[in-house]
Amino acid sequence: MLRFILSRLGLLIPTFLGVTVIAFSFIRLVPGDPIELLIGERGIDPERHAYLLHEMGLDLPWYVQYFDFLGDVLQGDLGRSIVTKQPVFLEFLELFPATLELSIFALTFAVLIGLPIGILAGVKRGTVFDHASMTLSLTGFSMPIFWWALLLIIFFSGVLKWTPVSGRIDVLFYVEPVTGLMLIDTLLSDEEGAFRSALSHLILPTVALGTIPMAVIARQTRSAMLEVLNEDYVRTARAKGLPPGRVIGLHALRNALIPVVTVIGLQIGVLLAGAILTETIFAWPGIGKWLVDSISRRDYPSVQGGLLLIALLVMTVNLIVDLLYGLINPRIRHAR
Repeated sequence: MLRFILSRLGLLIPTFLGVTVIAFSFIRLVPGDPIELLIGERGIDPERHAYLLHEMGLDLPWYVQYFDFLGDVLQGDLGRSIVTKQPVFLEFLELFPATLELSIFALTFAVLIGLPIGILAGVKRGTVFDHASMTLSLTGFSMPIFWWALLLIIFFSGVLKWTPVSGRIDVLFYVEPVTGLMLIDTLLSDEEGAFRSALSHLILPTVALGTIPMAVIARQTRSAMLEVLNEDYVRTARAKGLPPGRVIGLHALRNALIPVVTVIGLQIGVLLAGAILTETIFAWPGIGKWLVDSISRRDYPSVQGGLLLIALLVMTVNLIVDLLYGLINPRIRHAR
């Protein structure tokens, strides 16, 4: 087991270095001068412009800037935002609870809906339910998040007027941030109706962000169920006269969940990537919207640090999933 863990940790080193290159290069490929965007339409004289570039180290060759960035990262320093002058790591920590709350609800929605659909579709293979559920799953997987989110807003907020359009809570409420998770903070506050408002604001972003993971989980669960339902031990259990629910729940589902757990873990990256579009459309004040705003302002340290921290989160989740997979299935950790 120790060799398995060390091998997985060893893979993180080149991955981390690759992420630093991508994070550093990505924002510099976007046209625009961060100094001019920071000053705005007032303009700036060439000498002042050159001085600010030198102060920020942006006049150095790109490879010098990269190795300075890498050295600071290895020391735990992600730099300061060009716009707010605040440490990037602190800004990330301040905004991350909003993204975390949305991602948790989106993943919960995806699992609670996708897992039962996949199980039933696998058990009822070839039926109308199977074809209908897989068609809907394929449709959900194929829809772009921004288009699906706008449809949800138009129908549920515009036509039915059941849900708010954007934000985390109505402007009438002021909730003191304690945990950063709005639902928990509203429960801790004395604001009457704040929890209901926060919950209603969470519905549409959750559905928009969780639809693609839900479709992936449903299809993977169906495939895994179809595979294990044809195994000898399932046929033996049926031949013994065990109830269908016990055969499916105890013998089939338990083994089918092994690849499904891996897929669920991998959806964390999908959720964080999808949160960028979702948070922008719903004006959700999380790291996704923060990154979009930072890109538009050419805030190099914020974009670099934000992308790096998100990548580290995804890498950590994938590592945990790999280790859990090795614990569930010993053949994985003994494979060379």
